[in-house]
Amino acid sequence: MAYHIVVCGSIVPDPLQTLEPVAGPAGPALKNEMMLPAVLDPWAGHALYEAANLAAKHPGSKVTLVALGPKAKLQQVMMTIAQKVPFELKALDGPAGGFVDAAETAAALAGAIESLPGLDKANLLLFGGWQSASRGTGAVLQMVGERLGIVDQFQGVDECAVQADGSLRIKERIEGGSYLVSALASPPAVLGWATGMLPEPPNNPQVGMVNMRTVMPALQQAKPAPVGAGGAAFEKVELPSQRRQTRIVKDTPVEDVAREIVEWIRS
Repeated sequence: MAYHIVVCGSIVPDPLQTLEPVAGPAGPALKNEMMLPAVLDPWAGHALYEAANLAAKHPGSKVTLVALGPKAKLQQVMMTIAQKVPFELKALDGPAGGFVDAAETAAALAGAIESLPGLDKANLLLFGGWQSASRGTGAVLQMVGERLGIVDQFQGVDECAVQADGSLRIKERIEGGSYLVSALASPPAVLGWATGMLPEPPNNPQVGMVNMRTVMPALQQAKPAPVGAGGAAFEKVELPSQRRQTRIVKDTPVEDVAREIVEWIRS
């Protein structure tokens, strides 16, 4: 069976950078946001690699990456991601920071997916990150699925395998380090990926050359997506304050130290 796997994934600031929130004229933002190096959201990256692996095993399948973010930043990231796995890009030009409303983002992504040429929802697998390194709501992908009328949704997925009868065997993370194993007769379905089972693919310049033939036109044709904060008002934005209380003592029994620590935590 051939699948059309659509991966929702955006860009985020490199997690090795120091992120400082500031109050801008259009609302909260990150200090020097456009100067920060960007990467593909790590959770979305796992979803993309798993999608490409699944598509490679089923001839006729294709992978489409739908990304919402500043067009200039998307182009920088795609120069690297395009060398990892084969995919087609559908780009939306808009903000991708952590202060963008999840519902507005979901609406923009769902509209972009519905506009994909030749989309057949009967063979559609919607992939994305279980969480997000920018928004962290864990809600965008679910709302995209609802807008597309997809009711079979799985979150925290680490494995999706096609069985001999064509059904999908899906492993979701649950509490206690265990998995919930589900069987899905057929698409459509939404899969929010955790870390998956695959390593990051090595760069392949030949794959990159093929991808860039469609990536660059997609970026040039990216439609504006004026998503915002959903009408929310922020009084201030700031880094969490650090709290440190130090007291130097000598010859104190271990039991007393442990008791004080417990009392401090409870307080």
